[in-house]
Amino acid sequence: MRNAGVVPAGAHPQMSILQVFPDADSLTQAAAEHIVGVAAEAVTARGCFTVALAGGSTPRPVYTLLGTPAFARRMNWERVQVFWGDERGVPPNDPRSNYRFAREALLERVPLPPGNVHRLRGEDPPVRAAAAYETILRGFFAAPGAPADASPSSGFDLILLGLGADGHTASLFPGHAAVTERVRWVVAEYVAAVSMWRITLTPILINAAANVTFLVAGADKAQRLHEVLEGRSRPEVLPAQAVQPTRGRLRWLVDAAAAHLRQAP
Repeated sequence: MRNAGVVPAGAHPQMSILQVFPDADSLTQAAAEHIVGVAAEAVTARGCFTVALAGGSTPRPVYTLLGTPAFARRMNWERVQVFWGDERGVPPNDPRSNYRFAREALLERVPLPPGNVHRLRGEDPPVRAAAAYETILRGFFAAPGAPADASPSSGFDLILLGLGADGHTASLFPGHAAVTERVRWVVAEYVAAVSMWRITLTPILINAAANVTFLVAGADKAQRLHEVLEGRSRPEVLPAQAVQPTRGRLRWLVDAAAAHLRQAP
């Protein structure tokens, strides 16, 4: 695998790294290695690895690779706790479900205990589903006895994110209140641009993570990636800019097609 470069990722994130890979296959390999490495560090340090999975087309080959015997045996699955960064308002067997996507590509292929899978219930009334998921998350990341509106006392070991053509990430969409939420860790909103309910982690919890990693591939993402990394800060317009971990590391793993505007002389 040839890595085309490791450089600072732009003007906005203060602790951010951009890694550019020559093609989607090398990006997939690097992303899988990254996940395995972060998991090993977390299990060694705390005995547990917490990860929030992303939907979208770019993570699918990464999950598929992680589910192969060569990679699966490198993960201590009994110590892995799996969550989701967002979900669509659909049942778990719906083809649009992020849970189904991850289950088919990865979860049913590895020895992950069922109790370690924390599904976001997209089939439930959206506001209720968001509140229930926040309760689960507070059980992991809030200090014991903390008030219901307390900030996280710790965060995920790793959150995986994608980048939409409109600058959205997870289900933080341009012009929606979730991007600027200051109290809730999970919110539900009807997104007219995609004609459906979406349930998403908010920047409060995303930015508490030890590692946040964007996976971005394809020339169709190049202009938006350039704007997110190099343009002025407008998170209400480009929600991916709202991702700035307060104590953790922000990493962008992208292929050369997505990075070509930034690499141009």
